[in-house]
Amino acid sequence: MRQFRSWLLLLVVPLLVSCSPSPRASVVTGCADAQAACLQGLATVIVQTSQGEFTIEVNGDAAPLTSGNFVDLVQRGIYDGTMFHRVVREPVPFVVQGGDPQSSDRSVPLGQLGTGNFVDPTNGQARMIPLEIKFRSEQQPRYSRVITNPAELDDLVLRHDRGAVAMARSPSPDSASAQFYVALRPLPELDGRYAVFGRVVNGMEVVDAIQQGDRIIKAEVKQ
Repeated sequence: MRQFRSWLLLLVVPLLVSCSPSPRASVVTGCADAQAACLQGLATVIVQTSQGEFTIEVNGDAAPLTSGNFVDLVQRGIYDGTMFHRVVREPVPFVVQGGDPQSSDRSVPLGQLGTGNFVDPTNGQARMIPLEIKFRSEQQPRYSRVITNPAELDDLVLRHDRGAVAMARSPSPDSASAQFYVALRPLPELDGRYAVFGRVVNGMEVVDAIQQGDRIIKAEVKQ
């Protein structure tokens, strides 16, 4: 995806990925009727990159579907060898984005990156997960709904603080698949619009050093 030239445009059009057209994710209300993996509790993922290593704490209590999908892809080795294809630091720090499965193929043109999803080898279909937002005052996350009410956003469990890890998607709320990003500074304008599922707990200086074209060497679940 092109990098926007002004911060004003980033505010008007937040983090979007031009994913290929795909069916809307099935309506879910929680792990019981989810088609993808769910995570209960916390998990630790170590990401080795060409700039060094950083650690993500994945929060399955606040985002069980999104976290379960991410951990499943890590365990499948989907992220190994993929590129950080979008890094935005100017005019102010924004995000480091990667995880496009097709970026592990070095023959894929750079301009095509940012359009790929995880394709489930069991059925040949792109796996999409619904937008998942959890509030402190509610037992279960809400699904498939963009939240813009400021009063509700104050009650979010996971916010776009510096180091937050969240899923990229197309304009459709239920189009997240494999691509993720790390917030380089607090990004409250994305709260309620994109699913945060974890945070960088160690190695944020490595994330700060990542440049477009750097790669994930290996991602592993440690706990």
